[in-house]
Amino acid sequence: MTVTPTVLQNARRIVVKVGSSLVTNEGRGLDEAAIGEWCRQMAVLAREGREVIMVSSGAIAEGMKRLGWVTRPHEVHALQAAAAVGQMGLAQVYETKLRENGLGSAQVLLTHADLADRERYLNARSTLMTLLQHKVLPVINENDTVVTDEIKFGDNDTLGALVANLVEADALVILTDQKGLYTADPRKDPTATFVHEARAGDPALEAMAGGAGSSLGRGGMITKILAAKRAAGSGASTVIAWGREPDALLRLARGEAIGTLLVAQTPKQQARKQWMADHLQLLGAVEVDAGAALKLQAEGKSLLAIGMTSVDGDFSRGDVIAIRDETGVEIGRGLANYASAEARLLCRKASTEFEALLGYTAEPEMIHRDNLILTR
Repeated sequence: MTVTPTVLQNARRIVVKVGSSLVTNEGRGLDEAAIGEWCRQMAVLAREGREVIMVSSGAIAEGMKRLGWVTRPHEVHALQAAAAVGQMGLAQVYETKLRENGLGSAQVLLTHADLADRERYLNARSTLMTLLQHKVLPVINENDTVVTDEIKFGDNDTLGALVANLVEADALVILTDQKGLYTADPRKDPTATFVHEARAGDPALEAMAGGAGSSLGRGGMITKILAAKRAAGSGASTVIAWGREPDALLRLARGEAIGTLLVAQTPKQQARKQWMADHLQLLGAVEVDAGAALKLQAEGKSLLAIGMTSVDGDFSRGDVIAIRDETGVEIGRGLANYASAEARLLCRKASTEFEALLGYTAEPEMIHRDNLILTR
């Protein structure tokens, strides 16, 4: 297959995931030199105008070292305690190394539940997007002190893919202790060959990585293959590469073929719009006046509350709702920034009035143009 370097060359928003074996130098403690190298490379990318988010494992391993534990405990509460201790050191190192390279940092702890609940999903997304706008690099880890998914079932590969979907990243880079994907385990099969490029979601990849996939994969290459499949759902391609490859992130961004590239088949915007178009049952709708309809259809603008005349149905923030013209015909649909009860209060109101009406302001639009598709 022909290598497609432009996937990473053209990526403006990149999620980088590093595993605990790299971050902690095989469990011997946080590898500050390695973390410093990744931070240096991410700072270069940020200065080039790219937006970078780091998803980093390592809290449990660092906590075990700080607590003097030689053997990884089996009890969930002990693992959670180790995560709580280790997270302090992990955040401290990233903060120090990023600041040395002229970048601000922020620690964001997420659980899978945060990304399964639509309102919490949108809150997390808004926070991350605001951090990126302020040129702050988010360092994300799973909140191991309160959840057990990561402790039980593997590492943060799945979280990396979920974050890529959350922020609509162009690419997910998984840095690991392996060069990439082989057709079989090269330690056992001398005929195994390296996979330079493949289609994300190809079922054959799961067999290469060690068997049929499962959402409860226990780490290793299989979780990376499944993460690439998940990230591809929102249009993000994935690279699996050796984390100690010199200047790996910079070389990937320059278009060099490093590791295994798993290409998403659906462009980012098309994937998002298809997802909204596929909603067969909508929980509600807003009706707009002729002026608002014109701005949506002819000018590609966001939907502002001042152009809304009425609200139908019972929906929550983040639900897909219909946009109807004055005749009741659906002209578009999109993700609501406000729930139906709030939207009713906002009809015919300017965004400057939102705080007085609701007691807070989330977004100035009812539906942002990036979250809106026209249906006629």
